[in-house]
Amino acid sequence: MSDYDHWQKIQNYAKLQPMKDQTLDTSIRYIKGVGEAREKLMGKLGMFTLRDLVGYFPRAYEDRTLFSKIADLQIGQTVCVQAMAAAQPKLSHIRKGLDIVKVRVVDESGSLEITFFNQAFIKDAIKQGESYIFYGRISGTLLRPEMTNPIFEVKQGDGGAASLLKQHPRPLASPTLTGRIMPIYPLTAKLSQKIISSAVRHGLNECGDELPDVLPGEITRHYELCKARYAYENIHFPEDFKALDIARRRLIFEELFVLVVAMRLMRERRVEQSGKRIKMPNFEHFYKNLHFTPTGAQKRAIIEATEDMSEGKPMNRLIQGDVGSGKTLVAAACAWNVWQAGLQVAFMAPTEILAKQHMNSLTKLLEPMGMRVGLLTGAMTAKAKREMYAKLSLGEIDLVIGTHALISEGVHFHDLGLVITDEQHRFGVAQRSLLTEKGDSPHVLVMSATPIPRTLALIIYGDLDVSTIDEMPPGRREIETHIVGEHHRKRVYGFIEKLVKQGRQVYIICPMVEEEEVKQGDGGAASLLKQHPRPLASPDEPSPCPLKSAKEFHKHLSTEIFPELSVKLVHGKMKPKEKDAAMNSFASGEADILVATTVVEVGVDVQNAALIIVENADRFGLSQLHQLRGRVGRGEYESHCILFNSGKSEASRERLEIMKSTNDGFKIAEKDLSMRGPGDFFGSRQHGLPELHIANFATDMLVLNQAQNAAADVLKKDPELKSPQNRDLADQIKRMFELNTDKMN
Repeated sequence: MSDYDHWQKIQNYAKLQPMKDQTLDTSIRYIKGVGEAREKLMGKLGMFTLRDLVGYFPRAYEDRTLFSKIADLQIGQTVCVQAMAAAQPKLSHIRKGLDIVKVRVVDESGSLEITFFNQAFIKDAIKQGESYIFYGRISGTLLRPEMTNPIFEVKQGDGGAASLLKQHPRPLASPTLTGRIMPIYPLTAKLSQKIISSAVRHGLNECGDELPDVLPGEITRHYELCKARYAYENIHFPEDFKALDIARRRLIFEELFVLVVAMRLMRERRVEQSGKRIKMPNFEHFYKNLHFTPTGAQKRAIIEATEDMSEGKPMNRLIQGDVGSGKTLVAAACAWNVWQAGLQVAFMAPTEILAKQHMNSLTKLLEPMGMRVGLLTGAMTAKAKREMYAKLSLGEIDLVIGTHALISEGVHFHDLGLVITDEQHRFGVAQRSLLTEKGDSPHVLVMSATPIPRTLALIIYGDLDVSTIDEMPPGRREIETHIVGEHHRKRVYGFIEKLVKQGRQVYIICPMVEEEEVKQGDGGAASLLKQHPRPLASPDEPSPCPLKSAKEFHKHLSTEIFPELSVKLVHGKMKPKEKDAAMNSFASGEADILVATTVVEVGVDVQNAALIIVENADRFGLSQLHQLRGRVGRGEYESHCILFNSGKSEASRERLEIMKSTNDGFKIAEKDLSMRGPGDFFGSRQHGLPELHIANFATDMLVLNQAQNAAADVLKKDPELKSPQNRDLADQIKRMFELNTDKMN
């Protein structure tokens, strides 16, 4: 099909079917083939309405359009073969739990041996003399090719179709399984590709023509984008790869365009607010009281923040910097500036141990300058809390550092001028709002130790101004990083003993809490592999050694490997008091080894820790590994990071080599983003964005630039999106905010 023919078909696509009464917000329960039980399963994947269903995009595609004669088959090739069953399939019971069905199929060029494991029904499903299409991976030899557990269906028009459908009925108008580009969806247990694909097909039939074209007509024309109906049809059931590319480009553009418009509206809303105007100070007095010289990057961030506070609108700034770059000093300077103006400061940390760390460091820094610093946590006695409440309301505390206890009803400030949140991704917007509401439009400073490429940060934190500390203080030790395999295990244990004898401490990080957490990829990988007996498109091969669980590994180390040492355990499923007790034991130097999950990823400062070991390191993102590595090297001792690589592919090794080659978090972030994509890069809820369903910041920067230009044009003409042509866009943005209130900054 020519470009012109494609374009004509795209423009006319929305006219093909009449409008229906079915609404996009109807429950998926009423879609044919779903029902109550599957509705619950699909809800685990975020599908509740027809809108969710048709917006659940494939994660990959299989090209099942490639047909081959048996004589032309190549070993390792995955293709469709059209062939006739030469004999009735034979069922063999090998042992309990293992049945094998074998059938020989032929075409005019040769024969192919096909084997099915534990699919006894196929003995009667395939009939001798009838023709089928088989899709699978070729194995065996060139002289005797084989196929194992292929997808198969009756050749269209063949008389045997009826008998197969009687045994395996599927909804009418459900997509064929071969001879097409097949979508592959993320799954969960008890849901198959066929179930999802069929539900999407019926969903599109019901509501496809009600899909809103949120892009204004002038935008779709200028950027030559297809209509929404065409895009959704061909993202799920592409006619060919060109149609798929056209559909993807439209949906990527739309997703990024809506996001950029939403972020710009948030920024404009903030600019319109009025806030406390704080005069720019002379920081020389502040710097003279320090025992060190701030870096140029720290001074730049301090100036950017204090300039914000002098403009008469609420500051809303993100300070992002690598582990150990000195973000806390910037927060201290801003707090000092606000105190100079006679206002109070609240500093909220995500855990009690981090709150106490900040309390110690900021007290040493700011009390000599005259500031009164206090602590408020949930673990304090009722009497101590009441005393702190009274001091805050009377203005007798200038800077209070605390946990979620700061948002308690009993907390009232005399005059709150600045709110600081550490590791901002650990707090929902509702929690931050509760704290800022305790003052009259206070300034807001948020800090993050997850380095993000600056151009991306400006988009992600759309309603925040971004300061990046990209310079490390002098004297910060680089951490030696080593990549090892399981055969180095004894040597590593010997190294641990050596360091502990020298008085040092060790972190050991495991990828999960318990054994039963083990699963492949998305929840449906196992069921998908039953249909497609070949490796899924993942960056690494399956690990040759099992995933380490923190509970079992802690027991193994404490009883069998290091019975003479103090080995503590901490993970996210522990009760807060138990977790804090274990962390405090390690922080105080009482424990020699801390076995943990990624709960120690950010903020914890144990200067005596000189070694961190990450088990199954290939299962972590590079940015996450960098955060973990930052737990050591915080004191005067030479520090090491050992990464156990359980992957056996070259790609796994190459990815971890990046960690060995640099300690620069921003360089690692760039690599991580390009290699793994935004989902793995950010991890779970570690950014201010709504979830992206199809766009990828690593690969779609060109489209993002176009979407930014388009957003600027639309908002210039219609700043409040009140014109009729922007009604669908305004509704989409409203829906985005409703669905993502806990993620948006």
